Order: sequence, then C-alpha cells, then structure tokens
Amino acid sequence: MILDRLARALDDRLRLSPITRRGLAKVFPDHWSFMLGEIALYSFVALILTGVYLTFFFDASSADRVYHGSYAPLDGSTTSAAYASTVRLSWDVRAGMLIRQTHHWAALVFVAAIVVHLIRIYFTGAFRKPRELNWLVGVTMLTLALANGFTGYSMPDDLLSGLGLRIIVSVVESIPLVGAWLASLALGGEFPSDVMIPRLFVTHVLLVPAVLVALVSAHLAMIVRQKHSQFPGPGRTEHNVVGSRLWPSYTLRSLALFAWVLAVLFALGGLVQINPIWLYGPFEPAQATMPAQPDWYVAWGDGALRLFPPWEIRIAGHLVPGPFFPGVVLGGLTFLALYAWPFAERLRTKDRRQHHLLDRPRDHPVRIGVGVAALTFYGVLVISAGDDIIARLLRVSVYDVLSALRVLVLVLPVLAGALAFLVARALRRSGAGGVGALTRVDLRTVRGPGAPPEGRDEPELPAPDRPGERIELWPEGEVWRWRYRDSSGGVSLLGNRAVLTEDEAASAARLAYPGVDRVVVPGPPPAAPPGRVRAALRRWGDAAMGVSLLVAALRQRRDRRRPPAEDDPPPRRPGRP
Repeated sequence: MILDRLARALDDRLRLSPITRRGLAKVFPDHWSFMLGEIALYSFVALILTGVYLTFFFDASSADRVYHGSYAPLDGSTTSAAYASTVRLSWDVRAGMLIRQTHHWAALVFVAAIVVHLIRIYFTGAFRKPRELNWLVGVTMLTLALANGFTGYSMPDDLLSGLGLRIIVSVVESIPLVGAWLASLALGGEFPSDVMIPRLFVTHVLLVPAVLVALVSAHLAMIVRQKHSQFPGPGRTEHNVVGSRLWPSYTLRSLALFAWVLAVLFALGGLVQINPIWLYGPFEPAQATMPAQPDWYVAWGDGALRLFPPWEIRIAGHLVPGPFFPGVVLGGLTFLALYAWPFAERLRTKDRRQHHLLDRPRDHPVRIGVGVAALTFYGVLVISAGDDIIARLLRVSVYDVLSALRVLVLVLPVLAGALAFLVARALRRSGAGGVGALTRVDLRTVRGPGAPPEGRDEPELPAPDRPGERIELWPEGEVWRWRYRDSSGGVSLLGNRAVLTEDEAASAARLAYPGVDRVVVPGPPPAAPPGRVRAALRRWGDAAMGVSLLVAALRQRRDRRRPPAEDDPPPRRPGRP
C-alpha cells in the first residue's frame, strides 16, 4: 500500500509511467550470442561488489610493515604494507580468500566476455551504421578493462606483479624523448617509488571504474535508443525486432543469467586457486621469479616482447630501444585498427546505409579473412608468453621454441586468413549449409559466371535472388521520391508519395520491396522545354482564364448589389424546409 502510494505520487509529479511502460515493452532478440555482453556486465557488477569488500582490508602503502598472521613462513617478516595486508586478507580475514580470488576471476571473465562480444560484433557486421559510436565505446571499454586489470594485478606488491610492472615501465621508457618523463609522471618518481602503490590504488578503484560506469551507461542507452540488432529470419526486417519483451520474459531470463555468472565466479574463487602471492614473496628489485607469466589479457604483449629481436636504432641521434616496437608500436596499431575498422570498411565498400539486420560471416569473405588472421596472430603471441614452459614440457631448448614461434607468428596468420577467406567465399557461392557440405568444386579459386568480383563485398549490388531489381532514390526540389525498377522485366513503378528525407524514402521503398538494394541516382531527366507554338498557346490560355475569372467575379458582385424585385421568392432561412 505504501509503495503503491509512493509510486503514484512520483508518477503524478514526474510522469514516469509512459516512459516506464514504453521501456518495459521493448523487444530483445532471442539468441544466445547477445548474452555475451550481459556476461561482461554482470562480471563487472561482481567486480564492484567484491572490490568494495576488499578495500576495507587492503592497505595501499609502500611503507614497511612486519607481518604477523596465520601464514607461518612469512610470520615476522618485514614487507610492504600492501603485501602484508594482502596476505592477511587471504589468510586471516573471514571469506577474504574467497572474495579476493572471486575478484580476480571476475576480472578475467570480464575481459574475456568483452573480447568475445567484440568478435561477435565484428564477424556479424554489427558495427556498421548507425552503431559505429557503440563500437568505439566498446573498444574504449576493452582498453580501460585491460588497464584496470593490470593496475589491480600490480597492487599487492608481490614479486610476480612487480616484475610485470617493471616490464611495463621499461616499455613506456622506451618511447623516444618523452618516455622517461611519462613513466616518472605516472609513478611519482623513479621506479619503484613510494607513491607508486597509492597511485595504482586510486586509478584502480576510482578513476577507471568511474569512466567504465559512464561508458556502460552510454552503451546501454544507445542500445535502447537505436533498437537491438538481430539475425535475419522469418518475419525479421530492418524495421522491427522479433523476440521477447523486456518484462517479464527477458528480465527473468537475464536475472537467471546473472545468478549463473555469480555462481560460476564464486565457484572458481572457492575451488580454483589463482595468484597465490604468498608463494611468490614480496617484491624486491634485485630478485626475479621464473617462470613468470602474466594474466592472459596482457600475455600477447609479453609474447611480442619475447619474440621480437633485440634491435635498437637511432633516429635523429635519439636511441629507440628494442621494446618500443613490440610494446608501443604494436599496441598502438592494434587499438588504432580497432577504432578505425568501421570507417575503413565503409570507405572500401561504399556502404552508407543503416543496418539493423546482422550478416552471416560467410557473406563477407574479406572481413572474415582479416579477422581470422588477426585472431591467429594474437593467439600465437599469447602462446609465446609461455615459451619457457613449452620448452620445459617438450624438453627442448627455449631458443628452438623461440625460433619456431617466430616463424609461426609470421606464416600461420597468413595461411589461416587465406583459408578462412576461401572457405567463406565458397560457402557464399554454393549456399552450402556448413563447411562439411562443401565439395572440391566449391573450393576452386576460379570465379564462375555470376560470381561477385574477387575480394569485394558489395552491399550495393542487387540481392542474389532478385537479379536486375533495384530501388532508385532522387531529390526533387525539397522532397525525395523513389521508384522500383526491374531491368530484366522492363518494369518501372513510381512511388506515389513524396517524403522529406532520403532515409524516409529508403524506408518506404524497403517496406514495399524488401530484399531489394537501393541505388541513389540524380533523378529522372528534366522535361524538354516547350516550343514556340506551345508556349504561345499556354500564355493565351492563361490570359483567357484570368479574364473569365475576372468577369465572373464582377458579375457576382453586381448581382449582390441589385435590390430584390417584387416577384423574387423570399430568402429561405437555414434549418427550415
């Protein structure tokens, strides 16, 4: 009763019911791949919940502390306050080990869900107009997730995380001219500095999470505003969404997924050990630990550093150390390519239409070839981060493993990308249900009749099942018109309604003729100018029309002024027979 009255009072003042009703009626498509983004969201919620608990017991300080606790091998040892509080949190705080390990697993799942979600968006073309901004937000979230994961990994001040932080500092210092200044500015002095851990703590728990919360909110708001994309299927068009309403079916399903994500994360935190810092010991600049592998989401950078030859060059008298190329250049090019891909593909394909239906990966062989090559390249780099472990397991020299991985990182991505391109092109041409249904004829590289041009994904071409058909749009003054044209059947039908914008004309045409690509044309040819006789007749006709209208108006005015005669019938009153 009280809640009902409170809701009514708020609605009387804020008029929230129309917005709430419209939001609860929003439709979401039913496909498992759309849950990848929700897994990332719920992992982020788990990170926030467990992180708040950990902040109550973590001491973000580099000051010396004498550890006294349940872990006997370190009892009485002098370590940093950050390391001592983390060991105490793991061994002496109730549920501390569970929360700490769950927090770490949630970070791994969070980054993994973002990566897999971006892969799904890439291969299905969900980054195309009007969702380029959402793609940029997602890539920025991935960048911040990597940064936040690394800062959290480095805060305990153990020997393994200290080595990883020293590697990152070395990469930053390899930047010519400004590298050493940037590293000193970030750490507050020369590595390791006394304010290093407090700055990592503030970045990890305040700055980056605040930006992530803002980006997640913007990401969800854009999805609601733009409506959800969906896979092609019966009844699904560019103008509707087929699926479940937000309330109650989709909400209950999403809450069930949230419960499963929390259950899996807490099961991992309680049953699978991760980052046992008490075994590594506190960080000492003069010590190192082997084997030392970082978390998987930064392992590709570590693998690149291991594979790249120790080359050093000088540019304008300034030394460019070896870590600059695999660390700074490769990392910068990676995220620059991610940010630029939607615009580069649009520039290549000349496709500026709005897309709400997703692609099948086979429909764009170039896209799938580039994507598979990139995934293979970074997969080899991740494996290369464990070259010492591979050498120990295979009982061979680590230098032999390193040489083999250097060959694989250059050759394997090209082979994998080319194979993916050929298979996707064969699937698109043959219409086979899967890779297993392909024949040797389908995999031939020679183009057959009617096949699309090599290496092109032309969205402006007519649909393969509607040859010769197209929609033509053109401006006519301040309005837009469209017509349907079938060149094979000699049919041309003009739309009977003009609209104000090109998008409205395209929407009307797609609604009338779904599946037919549109082509913007300058418009119909202008009419020929009239001849002299026709122009003279038109002028005389206009003059005669004007004179007749003037005579009729004067006669009507004279009849109104004439007094009524005796034999004229009386005027009738309205409403009477």
